[in-house]
Amino acid sequence: MKLKNLNVSKTVEEVTTLLEQEKNISPVLKAAIQLLLTVVTLLSERLSLNSSNSSKPPSTDPNRKKKKKDPNNKRNPGAQPGRNGTNLEPVDDPDNIVSLKLDQNSLPSGQYQEVGFEARQVVELEISRIVTEYRAQILENAAGKRFIASFPEGITRPIQYGQSVKSHSVYLSQHQLIPYERVSDYFNNEVGIPISVGSLFNFNQEAFDKLEFFETFVKEKLIASLFIHVDETGINVNGKRIWLHCAVNDRWTYFYPHEKRGAEAMNAIDILPNFSGTLIHDHWKPYYTYTACEHALCNAHHIRELEWVTDNYPQYTWAKLMQALLIEINNAVNQTEKNYLDEQSITTYRLHYSEIIKLGEQQMPLPPPAPNQTKKKGREKKSKERNLLERLRDFEDDALRFMTVSYVQFTNNSGENAIRMTKVQQKISGCFRAMNGAKIFCRIRSYLLTAQKHNISPTEALQTLFKGKLPQVFYS
Repeated sequence: MKLKNLNVSKTVEEVTTLLEQEKNISPVLKAAIQLLLTVVTLLSERLSLNSSNSSKPPSTDPNRKKKKKDPNNKRNPGAQPGRNGTNLEPVDDPDNIVSLKLDQNSLPSGQYQEVGFEARQVVELEISRIVTEYRAQILENAAGKRFIASFPEGITRPIQYGQSVKSHSVYLSQHQLIPYERVSDYFNNEVGIPISVGSLFNFNQEAFDKLEFFETFVKEKLIASLFIHVDETGINVNGKRIWLHCAVNDRWTYFYPHEKRGAEAMNAIDILPNFSGTLIHDHWKPYYTYTACEHALCNAHHIRELEWVTDNYPQYTWAKLMQALLIEINNAVNQTEKNYLDEQSITTYRLHYSEIIKLGEQQMPLPPPAPNQTKKKGREKKSKERNLLERLRDFEDDALRFMTVSYVQFTNNSGENAIRMTKVQQKISGCFRAMNGAKIFCRIRSYLLTAQKHNISPTEALQTLFKGKLPQVFYS
């Protein structure tokens, strides 16, 4: 890392070399200086982290370099030619028609006949409540016995909320991530329907209960699929940190909260223990406890970590070369119709990959064992950059699987994007009050995102759910 004109890593190396050469320094002072150098190194490495060379999100990186507009770019603002945008189109059957008549007294004298009209439409929004009253006929026979007509299924109270109210409230709280209090204010102020926070929770609980079959169904689909993107992120439940796990692909989405992050949680979720396809992840070690499946690593993480090595240790040229190679391979894959490379290209790229690994081992050799060492030495602590090199060396097949298998992507962005909105929910609402609330959120979000992948809107999916059914795709 460089602080203005000071190269911290180079300075620390120079001081360490001088310290080793100094023979008259006391052991206590030498140990203190070594400790301070370690602290300086750790702090400089932490300060050097940003959104381009680590998993640090851009929102927490205010000093990030923003791309400047290319002065040679001649494109006009907005959508480009050929893009299918969303346009406001006139409708054939407007709800209201207002006829505008000419004042013929303001026209030049003469004879006129009507030949048509010019139409312009204005789209307005009207939010109102609709109350339907069911009146069940009562008949009484000569003996005074009464018979009452049956109410529709689900109509059990003198007054109650209908399916549209329930689906709309769940849509606002679980899809748009609006807190209960603000959803309640919306219904009270804009719609004229008094709904308490407790009622909103009950609607979400009802949706959660109705989706029990869906949860079993989507897990079965993920287990049987060719590939799964997996990831996990921390969430706050009543002030305690727990973990939200996700398993997704191009057709199915599943979330689940658990107190643990590792294999204990993954076994409890019960997808990965039964999965035999390709698991795409960011090298979280517990994923490698599942050996029945193949693994593929997220190269977006590798690109950022290699960028960090280049920023802090420019003398390690292997990192820049590896970063360029991974990007080159990805571009080559994207240019093919079949989405994977031929054998000759694979062989060439693997050879180049191995050469860069060898260069890295030359530039970052492991320290030699101490002389006159009698006891068996424990595990040597390795640097962050050395660990990255060894990961790329030992998991070459997993890092490069995207160039040999058509459905394996270069990154794990599908998994990371799926859980990103959870962070938004936490920023808006702060935390879940209980684990049950987190489970409700996860199951309903799983359902809504899966429905969207099958071109079913959230509103349609929720209206179908509160009618006691699921979209037909979930029964096939």
